[in-house]
Formats: sequence, C-alpha cells, structure tokens
Amino acid sequence: MDQARHTAGSDTANLGGGTGVSPPRPATGEPWAKGTRSEGESVFLEGPRSRGSELFRAFRIFLECIRGFRQLHFVGPCVTVFGSARFDERHPYYKLAREVGSGLARLGFTVMTGGGPGIMEAANRGAKDVGGKSIGCNIELPQEQEPNPYLDRFVEFRYFFVRKVMLVKYSYGFVILPGGFGTLDEMFEALTLIQTGKIKGFPVVLVGIDFWAPLVGFIRDRLLRDKTVSPQDLDLLFITDSVAQACAHIEKSAVGPFGLKRSNQPKRRWWLMEFGVKGTYKPARRDATGPDAGASA
Repeated sequence: MDQARHTAGSDTANLGGGTGVSPPRPATGEPWAKGTRSEGESVFLEGPRSRGSELFRAFRIFLECIRGFRQLHFVGPCVTVFGSARFDERHPYYKLAREVGSGLARLGFTVMTGGGPGIMEAANRGAKDVGGKSIGCNIELPQEQEPNPYLDRFVEFRYFFVRKVMLVKYSYGFVILPGGFGTLDEMFEALTLIQTGKIKGFPVVLVGIDFWAPLVGFIRDRLLRDKTVSPQDLDLLFITDSVAQACAHIEKSAVGPFGLKRSNQPKRRWWLMEFGVKGTYKPARRDATGPDAGASA
C-alpha cells in the first residue's frame, strides 16, 4: 500500500497537501514547558557522574516510576491525546480537540494528556463535558505554570523518559492533533514502539488533514521511496477530519482486539494504600511484548 490509510467522503483530502486552516495563534503568557524547576534531568544527561551520584539518581528514577504506577493504576484504559499547548479556546483546533475528548469519554476511555493548556486542556475539558475521566501527566515546569482545571488527577514527573512511559503504558490508542516538536516526538515515539513490536498495534489517529497531509506525504513520497520505512508502516496511521470517524476507528481497533469490556475496576488493597480515579473499561487481557509494553488497569 503506497499511501497512508485515510477516511473516505467529505472529511478526507488529497494527502499531497492543502492549507485550509490558518496558522496557529500562540496562547498568551509564557511558553508552555519553557524549562524545568530542577536541573536534575539536565545534569543526569550531561554524562558520567560519580558512582554515588549515579546510584542516587537511579534510585530517584525508580521511585518516580513507582509513584507513577501507583497513581495511574486505577485510572482505567486510556487514550492519550497529543497536541500543541499554543492554541487558545478561540482556535478551531481547540474546539476540535474538545470534541475529540468528549467522543473518547463517551466510548468509556479515560482521556490522558500532558495536563497543560491548548490542545491538552481542550481534550481534558471535552472529557469532563460528558462526565468522563481526565488525567494529566507532565514534566516539571516553571513555577508560574499551572495544570489546566479540567483534570481528575495531575501527575508531574521530573524525567521526560518516565513521563513517556506513563503516557504509553496505560494507553490503548493515540490521537494526534496539530502541534510542534513535542507533539511530533510523542507521535513518532508511539509509532516506533508499534513498528518495532515493543507494543501491539494500538491505533494512531491523526486529526486535521490539512495540517498532517504534508508530513504524511513526506513519509510516503520520500521515506517509502528510499525504503527507510516499509509499505505496511503506512498502515499504522489513520488520518481524518471527522471526530466521529476517529472515535469509530479507536473503538474498532482498540476495544474489541484487546478484550476491553465494561466491568468493575480491580479491588483496591488498603494495606497498599491504593487510590485512584475509577475508569469505565477493564481490560480482560493486555496483549503486548516486553515488560514495559503496558499493564492492566
């Protein structure tokens, strides 16, 4: 197949391009994720340190993973929504993301985002509009930054790679709306894990044909031509402008194939001091390869 799978009808467009949507309008205030409160991660990535320092950081990373596991264990199967923090609520992409959040919540999924403004806020807000559950996972940010107000739980991480594990571990699908470097990084991270078999073929949906068509065209016309990707890799992407079609694809590709069903959540253990946000679906079985590919809710 020499092109990415895309939807039919009035909500589709030629993947060769198109510029029907106006350029992004940055939100007011300081840029989201401008920096971190701590230099710990940058120091960790600078190279070898003393053995004691490396042991201390390894222990800190372990504790951060445990904290994430405990806080997210009962959130229920999620769909993670990625997108720019720079769109305010007047922008069409914000409105689109809000509809996506509502649609996913109606399917019974917990909507997970980075917990910030823009697309993240819109998706979380859409989930809350229909009584769904809403989770935010983010990296530590400058003091003046605040999580969006539409979250049932906000989990903040010191290390980017720990945050990435959490965003993937509890997700049965990924919806990608327009965004910048961070959005592209998160999208290709998910695609790489699927392509290499580290996680199963969870659906990856690109919403916004005009925005994503040039990138998909580059993948098809350059990467495929030069054989840096395989024809079947293009099948990993589903591109549409329709929220209904995006949600239908998520339901078809995630709910049935991975044994999700409406049922009660696992029993919490008081002696482990377990707590969490109640989800709607409980997976009968989470198919994956590798210990870090995912966990049952």
